[in-house]
Amino acid sequence: MTEFFIQTSWLIPFYGLLGAIFAVPWAIGMIQRTGPRPAAYGNILMTLCAYIHGSVVFSAIWNQPSQHLTIHWFQIADLDLSFALEISSLSVGSMQLVTGLSLLAQLFALGYMEKDYALARFFALMGFFEGAMSGLALSNSLLLSYCFLELLTLSTYLLVGFWYAQPLVVKASRDAFLTKRVGDVLLLMGVVVLSTLVGSSNFPDLYEWAKTANLPPISATLLCLTLLAGPTGKCAQFPLHLWLDEAMEAPSPASVLRNSLVVSCGGYVLVTLQPILAISPVAMATLVTIGTVTAIGSSLVAIAQIDIKRALSHSTSAYMGLVFIAVGMQYRNFALMLILVHAIAKALMFMSVGSVITTTNSQNLTEMGGLGKTMPITASGFVVGAAGLIGLLPLGGFWAMQQGIDHFWLDSPWLVGVLLLINALTAFNFTRVFRLVFLGSSQAKTRCAPEISWQMALPMLGLIATTLSVPAMLRSLNILPFWMSLNQHQVILHILSGVLGCVLGNTITLQRTWLQPKSKTARFFHNLLAYDFYIEQIYRFSVILAVTQFSKFTNWLDSNLVDKLVNLVGLTTQKSGQSLKYSTSGLSQSYVLTIFLGISILTGFISWKFFQVFNISEILSIL
Repeated sequence: MTEFFIQTSWLIPFYGLLGAIFAVPWAIGMIQRTGPRPAAYGNILMTLCAYIHGSVVFSAIWNQPSQHLTIHWFQIADLDLSFALEISSLSVGSMQLVTGLSLLAQLFALGYMEKDYALARFFALMGFFEGAMSGLALSNSLLLSYCFLELLTLSTYLLVGFWYAQPLVVKASRDAFLTKRVGDVLLLMGVVVLSTLVGSSNFPDLYEWAKTANLPPISATLLCLTLLAGPTGKCAQFPLHLWLDEAMEAPSPASVLRNSLVVSCGGYVLVTLQPILAISPVAMATLVTIGTVTAIGSSLVAIAQIDIKRALSHSTSAYMGLVFIAVGMQYRNFALMLILVHAIAKALMFMSVGSVITTTNSQNLTEMGGLGKTMPITASGFVVGAAGLIGLLPLGGFWAMQQGIDHFWLDSPWLVGVLLLINALTAFNFTRVFRLVFLGSSQAKTRCAPEISWQMALPMLGLIATTLSVPAMLRSLNILPFWMSLNQHQVILHILSGVLGCVLGNTITLQRTWLQPKSKTARFFHNLLAYDFYIEQIYRFSVILAVTQFSKFTNWLDSNLVDKLVNLVGLTTQKSGQSLKYSTSGLSQSYVLTIFLGISILTGFISWKFFQVFNISEILSIL
C-alpha cells in the first residue's frame, strides 16, 4: 500500500485542482439552493486528502533515494522538453508544508468569509492556488517550474482582485500581475536559452551542464540574471517588491498563503537554480546585493507603516532578502531552513492579524488598542508567531538565524551584522505592532471587540502548536545541531539583538500623534520610510513616464504616418480602378490583342538585354 501511495504521489497537486473544479458550479451560480458552503467543504476535503497522501509518502521516502518521473512532451533533434517530477524528502516535505498551511488557511477562511456572497469563488481560487504550489514543490524541470510560476501569477491576480468592485483592489491586482510579469518574461528568456544550450530543461541535466559550462563571462552573467529575475518578482525583492504591499487588499486568508507560501515558492525555485547561478560570480554577487538592500530597506519601511497588514508584509520581503543572501553565498540548507521557519510563523501572524481585522473592521494601527484583554487567543497567536520568527530561544527562528550566523562568522562577518540588524529591526517592529494593537487603552473600534469564533480559532491554535513544535520536529529529523556545538559568542549576540529590538519597541513612546512627527527632520525621515523611499514615485517619473511618452510617440507615428500612408495606397488603388473601368470595352479580341502586344514588347526587351550581354559570335559558337 505504501508503494502505491509513492507511485501515485504525482497526483497530489491534482487534489487542489479537483477541489477548485468541484466549487465551480456554486461559484458561477449554477447551484444556489444549498448556498456556497458545500463548495468550501469540498475544497477542504480535497486538501485534507492531499495532506494525508503526502504524509504517507513523506514517512516512506525519508532518508531514501529520490525517485523520478519524466513525461516527454516535445522531442526534436538534440532538444528534449519534458515534464519531470522528483519524489524526494525535500520535495515531498515542501509539498507537505504547502498542503498543511493551505488546509489551515481554508479552515480559517471558512469562518473569516462565512458571510461573503462569493465564498465558493474564493475557495475555487484557493484550490487552484494550492495545486500550483504543490506542483511547483514536486517539479524537477525548469520548464515545468516556470509553468507553475505562471499559474501562481494568475492566481495572485485573481485573489488580489477578489473584491473587484473596489477601485483600489483593481489597481492592486493589476500592479501585482504586471510587476510579476516583468520577472516572468525575463525568466522565460533564460529558460529558452538554457534549454537550447543544454538540450533539456530537467534540473539534473542542467546541473551536469553547469559543472562543465564554458560560456563567455558576459553571456553567463546575462543568462543567470534572467534566471534570477523570476524569483526576484515572486519574493517581492527590490526593485520588483511593490506588488506585495498592494496585494494586502486581498482577503486575509489569501494574504496568509501569499506571505507564507507564495514568496516561499519563489525562494524554493531560487534554491533549485543555485548550482546554475553559480557559473556567474556577478549573478551571485547580485543576489547578495539585492537581498541585503531589500532586507534592510524593507525592515526600515515596516516600522513606519500604520496599516497592520503592510507592517507585516514588508517584513516578509526582508526575510526573503535573507534567503537571497543565503543562496548568493551558496548556503542552500540555511535558505531552506529560513523558508520553513518563516512560512509557519508568518502564516500564524497573518491569521492573528486577520482575526483583528474581521473583529474591528479596520487595518489602521492608530484606531486599535487594548485587544489583548478581549482577544487572548489572537494575542497569543501574534506573540508566538513573532517569537518564532525573530530568533528567541528555543523556537525555530533562533536555529535558522543561528545557522546563518555560524556560516558567515568567519567568511563574511559583515553579513552577520546584517542578520543581527534585521533580527533587531523585526523585533522592534513586531513589538511596536503588538503594543498598538493589543496593549494600551481601548479605542472606539476595539472597546467591544469580541474574540473570534471557533472556526477561526481552531486553525490558529493548530498553527500555534506547530510553531512551538518546530524545534522538536527538526530535532527528530536530525537537522538541528547539538547545543554544545554552538559558539557561545554567536548565541549571545543573536539573543541580544532580539532582546534589544523588543526592549526598544517596548520603551519608545508610541503616542497616536507620533505617527506624524512635528519636527521637519523627523517628518522627512518618517515619510521617507512610510512611502517606501518614494520608489513608486521614482518609477512614475522614470520608467512609467518613459513608457508613456514612447506610447504617445508610437501612437502619433501610427496615426499620422502609417495610417495616412496605408490610406494613400488604398485611395490610389481605388482611383486607378475607377479610371480604368472607362477603358474597358468588353470585346475579347481587344483583350487578346493587348496581351499579345504586351508579350511582344516584353520579349523584345529581354532579347535586347540578352544581345547586350553576349556577342553574336559567342552565341553562334554555343549553338
